[in-house]
Amino acid sequence: MTEPALRPTLLTDPAGAASRPAIVVGPSLGTGVEALWGTTAALLAERFTVIGWDLPGHAGADASDADYTMGELADAVAALVAALRAEGVVAAKGAAPLFYAGVSIGGAAGAQLGHDHPELFDGISIICSAAKIGTPEGWHERAELVAAAGTPTMVSGSAERWFAPGFLEAHPQVGTSLLHVLQNTDRHSYAHACRALAGYDLSGDLGAITAPVLAIAGAHDVVCPPADAETLAGGVADGRAAVVPSAAHLAPAEDPEATAELLGDFFAPLPARSSTPGPAAQRLPGDPYDAGMGVRRQVLGDAHVDRANAGVDPFTAEFQEMITRYAWGTIWTRDGLDRVTRSAITLTAMIAGGYWDELEMHVHAAVRNGMSAEQIKEVFLQSAIYCSVPAANVAFKIGQRVLAEYE
Repeated sequence: MTEPALRPTLLTDPAGAASRPAIVVGPSLGTGVEALWGTTAALLAERFTVIGWDLPGHAGADASDADYTMGELADAVAALVAALRAEGVVAAKGAAPLFYAGVSIGGAAGAQLGHDHPELFDGISIICSAAKIGTPEGWHERAELVAAAGTPTMVSGSAERWFAPGFLEAHPQVGTSLLHVLQNTDRHSYAHACRALAGYDLSGDLGAITAPVLAIAGAHDVVCPPADAETLAGGVADGRAAVVPSAAHLAPAEDPEATAELLGDFFAPLPARSSTPGPAAQRLPGDPYDAGMGVRRQVLGDAHVDRANAGVDPFTAEFQEMITRYAWGTIWTRDGLDRVTRSAITLTAMIAGGYWDELEMHVHAAVRNGMSAEQIKEVFLQSAIYCSVPAANVAFKIGQRVLAEYE
């Protein structure tokens, strides 16, 4: 096996590229990065430099001459980034944020990059992909078929898997350009990529991915359904999931507007991580801080956590670390109670202590955790008996105001 050589493609205007946030984007199996990402890149061009890479033997790239692993593919992307920095196409580490977004095998490469090169990207989006895709047996069978008979054997099945119902009829040019790349892909390079997917499985090691992750799924995807995105988001240290309702397996081509909006909203607030190792980089394996930050974001929401982090200074930093590590990373991550029950207990404690600002925050958290307005009301009624009627009166006013926002 050998690390494949990857061909970069600049998808946005090169003017000022090295001083701007950049997104490296990866393709799915059988497609080309321009056909898949071109329109989405144009929508992101005002805020980001977008650079794509193609799999060997795809879209005119040089063919691969040997099998490679997903780890070696990730290493090839990392080498590509190093070359782009040396050429001044991408800013130096820490000078401007650098992000990654990939589809299917490109998404799997993103997960592998987060695992193997944790400091390379400031945020990663894994699109229409999973911690494990298919079965090793299925990928080996496909590799043998395509190596013997060529990629045209994949066109009909891919047309069914790749696109949501009605997409090809409504957008024939987009679909045709993608299927044309597939038909002309080098058969042995396609087979090499299949064997890389056969050996890819991060399902038991997602927690090692510490960069912020956005997992995007297509609502109609039968290859990597939305449940796979939820698994990815829940397994990494800091993850969230989103669904593109109109898409199947190639979201950037099927709905560029929705994909660009999700990526822009996710990447834009993320700062460049310092090239100097800080407290997070120095944490020992097993430190609950990263898991705690992930749960904290899931329960309280990104906006709240980002505001809290923005207000951290030397006086409050250790307190915020303690809350994230022990409250969120040690207690909220335990399996003994579901999150609705934990929210009910927390709401009661806030009422009993008269912590009204915290109560408002945790009513929002309860809604995010799946509590209904009826369940929140029952908690407040219970608190009226065991805490006090005046305390419950304040709680009802706060709850009424918060719940009205969701209505």
